[in-house]
Amino acid sequence: MRHNYWIVRIFGIALIVAIFLAGFGSAVWQLWNLLMPKIFGLPALGFWQAVGLLSLSWILFGSWRGFPRRHGHWDHAMRERWAQMSPEERESFRKGMASRCRSRVSAGGADSPKV
Repeated sequence: MRHNYWIVRIFGIALIVAIFLAGFGSAVWQLWNLLMPKIFGLPALGFWQAVGLLSLSWILFGSWRGFPRRHGHWDHAMRERWAQMSPEERESFRKGMASRCRSRVSAGGADSPKV
């Protein structure tokens, strides 16, 4: 009985992944082929190229909106540290961060290239 549960579960997950790949891949494929060649003169894509582009964008830009990012330990630790600071320590921290940001902006200037 337990063995059948895992087979059904794996099959269900594979089916959901296939539906998402087909749906989102098809959407990217259609949108690319309708817009990009006419607007920018880029070549048309095949379906698997569109799925690859979708995967690459997911890797580079984070996650889809349905899957929030986890900031993990750093975010929690910083919130905890901020909560334990006195008002004077918070103001000192703000001034320190502001001076660091101002020094980078003033040193680089508004027209300097961003690296």
